[in-house]
Amino acid sequence: MNDPALTLALAMASGMIAQVLARHLRIPGIVLLLVTGIVLGPDCLNVVQPASVGSAMQIIVGFAVAVILFEGGMNLRVSRIRREARVIRKLITVGALVTALGGTLAAKIFLGWEWRIAILFGILVIVTGPTVITPLMRRLKLQRSVSTVLEAEGILLDAIGAVIAVVALEVSLSLSGVAFAKGLLTIIVRLLTGSLLGVAGGFILAAILRFRNLVPDGLENVFTLTLVFVLFQGSNAMSPESGIVAVTVAGLVVGNIKTAVQRELMEFKEQMTVMLIGMLFVLLAADVRMAEVATLGWGGIFTVLVLVFVVRPINVFVGTAGSALNLRQKILLSWIAPRGIVAAAVASLLALQLDQNGLNGSQLRAMVFSLIAGTVLLSGLTGGIVAGILGLRRPRNFGWVILSANDVCRALAKTLIREGEEVICIDENPKACRQAEEEGIRVIYGNGLDDRILQRVEIDTRMGSVSLSRNEEVNLLFGEKVKKIGKLRYILVGIKSDSEGVTVEMVTEMGATIPFGQPCDIEQWVGWFRRGLVAVERYTYTGSDDPGLTGPGSKGLFLPLVYHHNGSAVPLDNTVKIGVNDEVTLAINSRRANEAQNRLANHGWLPVREKR
Repeated sequence: MNDPALTLALAMASGMIAQVLARHLRIPGIVLLLVTGIVLGPDCLNVVQPASVGSAMQIIVGFAVAVILFEGGMNLRVSRIRREARVIRKLITVGALVTALGGTLAAKIFLGWEWRIAILFGILVIVTGPTVITPLMRRLKLQRSVSTVLEAEGILLDAIGAVIAVVALEVSLSLSGVAFAKGLLTIIVRLLTGSLLGVAGGFILAAILRFRNLVPDGLENVFTLTLVFVLFQGSNAMSPESGIVAVTVAGLVVGNIKTAVQRELMEFKEQMTVMLIGMLFVLLAADVRMAEVATLGWGGIFTVLVLVFVVRPINVFVGTAGSALNLRQKILLSWIAPRGIVAAAVASLLALQLDQNGLNGSQLRAMVFSLIAGTVLLSGLTGGIVAGILGLRRPRNFGWVILSANDVCRALAKTLIREGEEVICIDENPKACRQAEEEGIRVIYGNGLDDRILQRVEIDTRMGSVSLSRNEEVNLLFGEKVKKIGKLRYILVGIKSDSEGVTVEMVTEMGATIPFGQPCDIEQWVGWFRRGLVAVERYTYTGSDDPGLTGPGSKGLFLPLVYHHNGSAVPLDNTVKIGVNDEVTLAINSRRANEAQNRLANHGWLPVREKR
């Protein structure tokens, strides 16, 4: 069954099935992908036959890697890289050199390879794959400082390491001092060429995408995809193997410039990346013979162990010397260093060329895949445990995210903060953001529906969200989005009293609740706050019947902000059942203070003066 089309189709389909199963089983997807490739490959079922693809394999792998690294670059935030710039710079320079030397010596000592092959192996294993690290970071939810370093190291080293490995192969096949000197210059030229073309291509693409109507609606994603392919192959045509650098840099540029289709583009690229990673790992794993891995023997096992438990820690501790990272963070960086698709792809390319020149390239490829399997299993299956022991996982179900920083939101936020809760407001109004900061509230300027903003507020670790913008449709969309991303315990969606668009039923159907216990006119209350016509006070309930906080008679008198019960504080919503001795913080309309106080007193509420 030597059918290249069927091989590609099966690799693509089985790759997706493996990743779906991995999600359900909560294990790293690459683990199942490697197993799937082996099982479906020539060593077992023989239904996926990479050899049938022939010379087209290199083109397919190239295009797939271009998309994967472009998407990886898009996920890197320049602001976060700057904060950890010194550590990242040392890890991809000094740290990479340590790994290259350690890998070379390990291959020479334990495998007995000749120096040319050992050096190629050492250079090849400096990469730590973003295709493994990025989904691993999303699952483990590590502290931002650690995850930023790991992601940036993986993405940047993939591009740099691939170029150096290919040039090193050219030099090793020439075996001359002139070739060595020329090789060093070639590396610099290819890195510079790729970087310059990536910057230019990224800015051009971002400029085109900034205008909504320049590219017809619905074509933006495929338009971007085609330009990425052109940039990749165009850069390779100008300077061989520089395309991998160009697409990484272009992704970094596009990902850090706000465009009209930022969210849609990120989602499309992420989906494409998942599909291509699955296909590539199945193909490349199927192309490795188990007999070749077996011939490595104990030497292969010792090489993996030395790289993981000796070389990687030395790499990290040398690369982070003098940095602000503490010992626990350095230990975790040492523990997590999985290799990914670029290492596998370049290993296959090098193996092919080595075999053509009479050298044993198949053993090099087998050793790289052994390292990939070992590091992925270690990082994926134990990374969370180690991070938990070291106390470096972000806390879950902690803190609140409030959409908008208007006066009502700030009153709610300050009440929660006084109770020891962490609160972050999101708003696109610079004045509101500035006021929130002046009042000691953490605020992020931006669009709450933007995935990058939600990543910054770490929505996937929060206890709840409250959307209180003046646009109730946006409030509902925000609630739906955070429910999908974060699976929060509390999702409150603010709607107007006289709403004709979003209804209480719509909010309830999506699994959310109504803040303040009932729909209200946010704009009206914001106006009263601005004119100094609102007092925030705390009351305790002594009644046993209707608390009277909601209903027609309460509107315009007070706004229940926070419910206090047994030492906890949460924004009050329409599902709260108030009991005796429970407390509520209310925003009271000063112009109707007497009416408000009479209603509260008649329903069993007493002011808690000492807790104002």
